[in-house]
Amino acid sequence: MTSTIAPPVPTSFVPRAAGSLFAPVAADIEEADRVFAATLAPYQGPFGPLVQHLRHYRGKRLRPALLLLAGKACGGIVPAHHTLAAAVEMIHTATLVHDDVLDEAEVRRHVSTVNAGWGNKVSILLGDMLFTHAFHLTSTVDGRACGIIGAATNRVCAGELRQVTERGNLDLTEADYFAVIDGKTAALTECCGRLGALYAGASEEVAERLANYGRALGRAFQIADDLLDLVGDETTAGKTLGTDLVQQKLTLPVIHCLGRLAPVEANRLRDVIRAGDGAAVLAALRRTESLAFARFRADELARAARAELAALPRSDARTVLEALPEWAVRREQ
Repeated sequence: MTSTIAPPVPTSFVPRAAGSLFAPVAADIEEADRVFAATLAPYQGPFGPLVQHLRHYRGKRLRPALLLLAGKACGGIVPAHHTLAAAVEMIHTATLVHDDVLDEAEVRRHVSTVNAGWGNKVSILLGDMLFTHAFHLTSTVDGRACGIIGAATNRVCAGELRQVTERGNLDLTEADYFAVIDGKTAALTECCGRLGALYAGASEEVAERLANYGRALGRAFQIADDLLDLVGDETTAGKTLGTDLVQQKLTLPVIHCLGRLAPVEANRLRDVIRAGDGAAVLAALRRTESLAFARFRADELARAARAELAALPRSDARTVLEALPEWAVRREQ
């Protein structure tokens, strides 16, 4: 087997806390947060506690930060960036609310999920409301923004749907896996890179490079998330873990492991997965170096993301964009 030991991470790319990392656009993130809050303000009266609970779903601010950083790196941030950043964060929050229903998760960011506190019906309707408000908000910018965000959201929903319909398919391929995460995760980060660049006045070519950056970043982020689900600590992660194996959703480490085993052993491992023996699955993943393989793939994608930034002039925003992929793959929550 080819070595899966990743090269040393450059010192300048060592991950920091998200709040520190996003310092160059901190004021802009606050403005996007203000737009987000103002959009939902009319609902504070009818169901204030529910709306207030959403603040627990909004931790990293990766997507709005990516959109704003791309804008700053490509020429400068304008009011449209704040509106679009709020809209993509609203879409992302909606997917989290719905995901917790699908995963039957009880904890998100160290507190109870919406479905744990209010039930599945309320969660689904709340997620739907966030989606519709995101599109209404986007419509205040222009038709181009609506088209880009609409296409990305279509891909997100298709990716989520494909993942659900593939549950229990223990013959899922690596290509199938990437098709799922390209939709459910990378589509929105790709969209953020593109929007940030375009609304800063960048050329279509530069916008495509930032979109490529966002797609590679999203892929790397999701692989890291899948690794956390297998070997992370719930106290540190602040959310319910282990749901992928319980629901028989194959992720990259398990797919790699099954491919490394002889057919008889692979079938035996499939039986172990069906039986819900997580400890035995983890032992197999370590034996086949599949956890290391997934980390290596995430690191490859992080490097590919950084390479897309070569066309940008040097700036504090570009420096953060260069650091962001390593933060994404080496985080613990």
